[in-house]
Amino acid sequence: MNIQKNLVPLLFTFLLSSIGPLLQAQPVGSTGKVSTEVKLSQNVIPAGDSMAVAVEMNIDDTWHVNAQKPTLDYLIGTELSLDSLSGFSMSGIQYPDSERFTFAFADEPIDVYQGNAPIFFTLTTTPDISPGSYTITGTLRVQACNDNSCLPPSTLDISIPVEVAAANTGYKSINQDLFEDYGQTSTAGNSSTLLPDNSIATMFSERGAVWAFLSIFLIGLALNLTPCVYPMLSVTVSLFGGRADQQISAYQSFTKALIYILGIVFMYSVLGVAAAYTGSLFGSWLQSSVVLAAVGGILLAMALSMFGLYELQPPQWVLQKLGGSQRSVGPVGLFLSGVMVGIFAAPCIGPPVIALLTFVGAQGNPLFGFFTFFVMAFGLGLPYLVLGTFSSLLSKLPKSGEWMVWVKKVFGVVLIGAALFFLALAWFPQYVLYILPPTLILGGIYLGFMESSGQNLKTFNRVKRIVGVAGIIGGVLFTMNLTKPTVQWESYHPDKLEKAAQAGTPVVLDFYADWCVPCLELDRITFTNEEVISALQSYRTIKVDLTDYESPEAEAIRKKFGVAGVPTIIFLNKNGIEIKESRVVGFVGAKEFLKRIPE
Repeated sequence: MNIQKNLVPLLFTFLLSSIGPLLQAQPVGSTGKVSTEVKLSQNVIPAGDSMAVAVEMNIDDTWHVNAQKPTLDYLIGTELSLDSLSGFSMSGIQYPDSERFTFAFADEPIDVYQGNAPIFFTLTTTPDISPGSYTITGTLRVQACNDNSCLPPSTLDISIPVEVAAANTGYKSINQDLFEDYGQTSTAGNSSTLLPDNSIATMFSERGAVWAFLSIFLIGLALNLTPCVYPMLSVTVSLFGGRADQQISAYQSFTKALIYILGIVFMYSVLGVAAAYTGSLFGSWLQSSVVLAAVGGILLAMALSMFGLYELQPPQWVLQKLGGSQRSVGPVGLFLSGVMVGIFAAPCIGPPVIALLTFVGAQGNPLFGFFTFFVMAFGLGLPYLVLGTFSSLLSKLPKSGEWMVWVKKVFGVVLIGAALFFLALAWFPQYVLYILPPTLILGGIYLGFMESSGQNLKTFNRVKRIVGVAGIIGGVLFTMNLTKPTVQWESYHPDKLEKAAQAGTPVVLDFYADWCVPCLELDRITFTNEEVISALQSYRTIKVDLTDYESPEAEAIRKKFGVAGVPTIIFLNKNGIEIKESRVVGFVGAKEFLKRIPE
């Protein structure tokens, strides 16, 4: 009986597809039951600005088209596809709310659109686009049905004429009654046919270029709070501090520090230009196992030198080429050190960088790409500019070889922990969380109680003991955190989403990768929070593994859900439709995450 029940609708659809065109001849690209009309939210769109667009389906009485995500597998869903056009980006697609009806050919209610049903999206122009008339083309796939039969699927051609005006030009709002509904309903979970929705594009469209670039600068500054960046503080101090035999002016220190951060800026700005030329992301090489292992090896070599096993010093002829001496690093060396700092930081700052790459790639403007990443990277490098400028003041502190040796070894312990962290990310990502506790505990024991520097200095010995005890306590607390209960996740499979929608169960999708540091933070900080665990009890919680980020499988999943980077967390309502305003990109704490959970 079950086989018969499943075969009947399939056979029904096959027969309709075969003889339907003979019974009801249709012009190519038209169902005869559905027509489309394009409406804009304003008469012109200034360069660098955005506006809303609606593709309105006009469906004949007694007929309907299937919802974007059809209820039954054998039905064809409604789907809008837009062709890319240089100077434009499309985002924020929103299909209409579907209606549920029971029809004679199906045993269960079906989600459909009927009457006048608009599909909305946001159209954004680049700041350098030339004023004039443009046409955006696309297609709309529909399948029209009535209570007794369905017509073959049809593809309608869509043409959207747009008038672009000069930047900062005034415009007139039109069709406002229609666009009041934009953003008030849930958006579709599958927007793969459009460019991904991007918060960076939203900043430019809603706040303007000045505020958007200021926000990008602040994003770069905030990236210094990520764990991969912390070890670079000790690297910076080792490059700029401790040259007691040199008399360096504040101007000289500032110049050297500026060259240093220009290396950071250069690394990311090249990414921006390449993304603009290619229109692709390709930034995931920064998080490949080869790069992670190389970074870990370099950090380990630097750490061992901090313990006096050897001194990392280029040959004299290399130093002369770099413009330095035996006791300092020249301008070229400082610049290359900055490039390396940019690479070190990459595994922690993936989501913002990938979001920028997505936006810049869509613009196709190399100069804009360079300047965008220049601003972000300068925000990332600003603390190093300050630290590098004033690190030379260390040479003016009282000369006490004992305490300086101990401080150098503190940096060595930090670098060993960072090196093991990167090596674990490259080869054993499942064990990466277990790196920090032994580093803190063993480092605390060594620095506080075994390291022999300053044995005759009472105050200094107290400081050592305090640091040692703090490290041990921190390691114990982190170990306890590893055993805390957390959200229980299941692995992703498309069938699970379909079953959840059929059962009316909302879903949380956590897109993660083993090499993703913010993903680890979410797992051990946010998802171990008791309130978060309780709030997600009514959801089906599913993890989507994007560790092999560029694989065809991962790329298909990313396009299907419009995911630009990891971590990304998506909430689907009981009908399997994404609640767009609740999407989480990057790490957020428990309080912020609880605010995102739909009520």
